Amino acid sequence: MKYPKTKEILNQLVADLSQMSMVIHQAHWYMRGQNFLKLHPLMDDFMTEIDDQLDVISERLITLGGAPYSTLSEMAAHTKIKDEKGSYDKTMNERFEHLLAGYRYLAQLYQEGTEISGDENDLSTQDIFIGFNTAIEKKIWMLQAELGHAPQIDD
Repeated sequence: MKYPKTKEILNQLVADLSQMSMVIHQAHWYMRGQNFLKLHPLMDDFMTEIDDQLDVISERLITLGGAPYSTLSEMAAHTKIKDEKGSYDKTMNERFEHLLAGYRYLAQLYQEGTEISGDENDLSTQDIFIGFNTAIEKKIWMLQAELGHAPQIDD
């Protein structure tokens, strides 16, 4: 079997990107307060970016002969992004902190994937991981800036 560890990371990303999309959806659906009119459509942009990454990652896994998770139960069983019940009592700063945790985890996973795909000499997948990690790091910077903090990408 070619690229076994890369395929594992790709499938982990299928589960985690699916979960991250739901985390963003939750922020989108349950947000209240100041900047609602600005932040509500921004969450649509965040979801689109994550969903686009999910599609590329899933298709790359299929291209390599893998089988992406494709049921809610599979994704729920394999994701490592924390699940929280939706509520209206959280501030947007609290929601952003939850988003940041998910984005930080994804950045770490993309970095791990970059190293593993390099070790397995799957440079095409490595290129995908590098590009998506760059996009995720930018999102971390933007969320951190909204919260009044430095990016802390290397933490």
